[in-house]
Amino acid sequence: MPRFAANISLLFAELPYLDRFDAAARAGFAAVEILFPYDVPAKQTHRALLSNGLELVLMNAPPPNYTGGTPGYGAVPGGEGRFEHDIRRSLRYAESLKPGLLHVMSGYTKDPAAKATFVRNLQWAADLAPAQTFTIEPLNPGDQPGYFMDDYDLAAEVLDAVDRPNVGLQYDTYHAQVIHGDAAQVWKDHGARAVHVQIGAAPGRSEPAEGPIDFPALFRTLDADGYAGWVSAEYNPTTRRTEDSLHWMSVS
Repeated sequence: MPRFAANISLLFAELPYLDRFDAAARAGFAAVEILFPYDVPAKQTHRALLSNGLELVLMNAPPPNYTGGTPGYGAVPGGEGRFEHDIRRSLRYAESLKPGLLHVMSGYTKDPAAKATFVRNLQWAADLAPAQTFTIEPLNPGDQPGYFMDDYDLAAEVLDAVDRPNVGLQYDTYHAQVIHGDAAQVWKDHGARAVHVQIGAAPGRSEPAEGPIDFPALFRTLDADGYAGWVSAEYNPTTRRTEDSLHWMSVS
């Protein structure tokens, strides 16, 4: 049976941020992920993790751009200086929270030099912090139009070119299903590269129950393939209270 974590940026969102840690622990989760924890002092998040015995699995980079500039990140040509500055900021924040994984977002660009730029930036980050594991994740163009990393085959090409042991794939059932039409086949093709798994149903990114993805079968496949990482619930509950959407955990 996979080890389940809760994405508390989406789950338990009916509660104040710091109350979500306790709710996740009460629901039976041993770990959480937080998309962008930067608006809360790291010490507060750290205390909430410790008091509930929770591990922080993953957080995203970059931190928010408070200057209000144009969004952009790892794959944006000409943005290497900003990338390096923001990675250093994220790593300073991670010193306190110690996330197992740092998801490096590619940013929004279709520049012909984007792939080479992303590869160089990921190599720089991996070499700067060899003890930190980084991930990349394809996001579907319907939700994120113009996002560079929008295909799992592209992600494989980037990872091959980066060729660093501390950079791996973040596999998300919702995005895999929407992008390629068959999340199970995407896992078969690319699961060996995955260091993190996120689950949500398609097409609505709801709890992993209804829809074309057979989640119990997927969980059996993860076990059979020897996947040892966390499986994080990253979905929008269809219920008013998140705990009422967790029935999938008992039938997995």
